[in-house]
Amino acid sequence: MEHMPGGGPRLAGLLAQAPLMARELPDFDAGDAPADPAELFARWLVLARAAGVLDAHAVTLATVDAAGAPDARVVALRDVDPPSGRWFVATSADSPKGAQLAACPAAAMSLYWPAQGRQIRVRGPVAECPEQAAAADFATRSPASKAAALVGRQSRPLPSPAAYEAAEAAARERLARAPAAVPADHRVYALHATAVEFWQGSADRRHVRLLYTRPAPDAAAWQRTLLWP
Repeated sequence: MEHMPGGGPRLAGLLAQAPLMARELPDFDAGDAPADPAELFARWLVLARAAGVLDAHAVTLATVDAAGAPDARVVALRDVDPPSGRWFVATSADSPKGAQLAACPAAAMSLYWPAQGRQIRVRGPVAECPEQAAAADFATRSPASKAAALVGRQSRPLPSPAAYEAAEAAARERLARAPAAVPADHRVYALHATAVEFWQGSADRRHVRLLYTRPAPDAAAWQRTLLWP
């Protein structure tokens, strides 16, 4: 095995030793897929949870900043609305992703469930939801999540762990005094899907890829296209 100057093995060698999809994976008959991608997502999500997939609602949300540089992070998918084709996430408007969505209101998100060899990719313009949606979303969160959101200052330099502990204690005190408090910067964002792709991996590399597209977020019908692996 090749080694790097410091004496450790090259990452390429380590990565090559990690087999992909070396297990039995579920089948996917694209011809039996429903007309709406949200319905297929719901089917896959139920199967993923039944199979014990951890954090099945975790999505990688990709945005671009004002200079056009891409950025990505994992967030929780909050909801999917089949009639409108909207996929919802929530975050602080003062966070980097909130600022990026303000500068360029479009995004892509992806889910990957390794145990099932399945990926889902979504793209489209993004719109900020009304304040009522943000308040309703915040009300469903755990006490720890609420306190963290009230602490705020996401991704900014942290002087010390003690500084965070003090800010978190203050946030918990605020929640105790006002349980319905909602951070002023809490937002729910809706990605209006114009493309949704479902990818079923296969150990023999004969992957199944089904793409749903529609020309605009308010278009009525989806078009389905089977893609080469």
